[in-house]
Amino acid sequence: MLPRRFASLISIFVCAIPYSEYILAPPSRAIVPPTIHHANGSVTNPMGLTLSGSGTTTLSGNSAITYDFTKNIGGLVSFVVKRVNGTGNFIGVSFTESSFWISPHGSDATQNVGIDETLWYAVDEPGNYSVDPSHQRGGFRYLNLYHNSSGSVELTYVMTNFTAMPHYAENALRDYTGYFHTDDEQLNRVWYASAYTDQLCTIPSDKGNSLVNILATDPDIPTWWYANSTLTNGSAALVDGAKRDKLIWPGDYSISLPGVFLSTNDQETLKLSMQQLFADQNSSTGQLPYAARPIYISPPDPAVIDISNVYSYTYHMYNLLGMNNYYTYSGDIDFLKLNWNRWVKGLNLSLSSVDSSGLAYVPKNATADWLRIGMGAHNIEANSILAYTLKTAISLAYSVGDTHLISTWQNYYDNIVRAANSMLWDESAGLFKDNQTTTLHPQDGNCWAVISGVANSTRAIIISNSLKARWGRYGAPAPEAYGNTVSPFISGFELQAHFIAGNPLYAIELMKFMWADFMLDDPRMTNSTFIEGYDTEGQLHYPAYSDDARISFAHGWATGPLLALTNWVAGLHVVNSSTWRIEPQPGNLSQVDAGFTTAIGTFASTYSNVNGHVSYSFQTPPGTSGTVVLSGITGSIKDANGTSLRLVNGVTENVAGGNWTLVLSGNSTGSGLGNGSYTGGASPKSSSTIMPQSQTTNDASRLSTSWLALAVVVAALTL
Repeated sequence: MLPRRFASLISIFVCAIPYSEYILAPPSRAIVPPTIHHANGSVTNPMGLTLSGSGTTTLSGNSAITYDFTKNIGGLVSFVVKRVNGTGNFIGVSFTESSFWISPHGSDATQNVGIDETLWYAVDEPGNYSVDPSHQRGGFRYLNLYHNSSGSVELTYVMTNFTAMPHYAENALRDYTGYFHTDDEQLNRVWYASAYTDQLCTIPSDKGNSLVNILATDPDIPTWWYANSTLTNGSAALVDGAKRDKLIWPGDYSISLPGVFLSTNDQETLKLSMQQLFADQNSSTGQLPYAARPIYISPPDPAVIDISNVYSYTYHMYNLLGMNNYYTYSGDIDFLKLNWNRWVKGLNLSLSSVDSSGLAYVPKNATADWLRIGMGAHNIEANSILAYTLKTAISLAYSVGDTHLISTWQNYYDNIVRAANSMLWDESAGLFKDNQTTTLHPQDGNCWAVISGVANSTRAIIISNSLKARWGRYGAPAPEAYGNTVSPFISGFELQAHFIAGNPLYAIELMKFMWADFMLDDPRMTNSTFIEGYDTEGQLHYPAYSDDARISFAHGWATGPLLALTNWVAGLHVVNSSTWRIEPQPGNLSQVDAGFTTAIGTFASTYSNVNGHVSYSFQTPPGTSGTVVLSGITGSIKDANGTSLRLVNGVTENVAGGNWTLVLSGNSTGSGLGNGSYTGGASPKSSSTIMPQSQTTNDASRLSTSWLALAVVVAALTL
């Protein structure tokens, strides 16, 4: 037994959060602005209330000051007045995520027309002034304070109470359960910005629904706004955007829900949010919601009250895939069984649209989607998502022990694959057409064709190459969305498609120039969270919206790189609660260190290819098993007990959970797919990129060192 005095020492080893220097979540909920963006009019000591300033700040006459928090935040703003001179003094408060929308007239927008109105406070005497809870702003980097009278107001303090992740203790906001690090700083920043975006989109459950004035029509009149709808039966909800819409959208969950599991493991919020989606199912038809209807709305909001009744063929299935993702990472079999009959009923509704061709013919009343146009008929996106949903149905059926429909679902899947390739493949374009009557080749449908297996391995490579050939300066285009849209949402699926096609370099390149160069480092961005969408020329214009100021700069559906980097670059794939696949694709990266912990257990891998030395190790939970795929490798893997498993054509199956390390003997070989090769001992033969692009190895530098250090300490203390 360990002496009591060493408990705290061991706790330090166990609880240390790797790479915490990249985490953007604040250490405290009380956030004081670090600096100012600018001041207008008569402002005395404008830097006084910032972190680096001192003293008071006085606003006189018509004046304003814009504080810059240097990253996107969200919460309740308050300020302290020390002295008031004159009568009729008012202080106005407004917000914006992007510097592009800083305005003397109000905030950026939450409605479809017009900017949001300024919040004005009559300042008659010294004291504390705070924004009311329904006006907490979920996303802003810039805070504007206005003064609009002939008098003056002296301020001693301004701060924001950070309200995201409301169910987390103040000192736990940075307690990530997942981590990621490579030798490429851009990718590191992208992973942690993705995680932080998902955190900002985890809001107080009773502060949902920002679409309270969505029917406003006059762009010249600032619109009133607030958010006070209740979204779940708990304290938090994962929503689409921090600023807006603040609703539970199942489409977004295909990206953000796995991202939450891989970064903060906020299972409680995900379960509550998923349950609300399934609670909205039409018990007669099986239809699942386009977005979950708030539990409580006051006053009634006509634009949202019936939103769950909107039929979207694709979003209906995203509900089903959301449940699959929830179960995959949580292992919560009781929750899956509780909703299994609803799940099957929902799938049956989707299958009811399959006609004699073998494809689903999307009904005219089910064309709502992610703001793309042209949904309908034998659509490749809808059918590819249906094919993928059928694959998950078969997997889930085994999990719940209800297998009687598996052969039926397999037949549906096979028919979709056959018919889609026969009817929708365009050999000359190297892409699938959107449907039989168009020449449009959509980004979404082609990505999903690869992900679902509708495209075989040969066509997956062709699609990957064709999608890359369409890239513009600012990202991957989605021509199905008004012809000039870049969708970070759909581009997140494109990342997966490139990895599946064996083109990790494409995915890495796209993450670097689209997410890092533009979506983080463009001066109009927040440098911390990811934008909902923009146009192909790099303008802050999302073609689906009437008012560009409405664009969300913290949108969970834009966080696809988190999933891509952890699952595909690091190779940590969770198949279900007891099964996994290790298949790293580090591309041209020299070091990759990643891991996460869920209710199932801990998954981690480390890879290094430095100065000709290649190493790789991984950890998976005890009691699980899986497959290891290290393409092009001839060697073996060895566990902590000395058990050795030989890689056959780079693959070994039925590997028990535990700690495993790649062993390269004198007979071990690897080819670099054009980037070099090595022999046993990992001595390079041609270039600095030793590992094949489609696999990885590692010496477990950071994580394994931690395990080793802890083991040494424990051993020493027990002597």
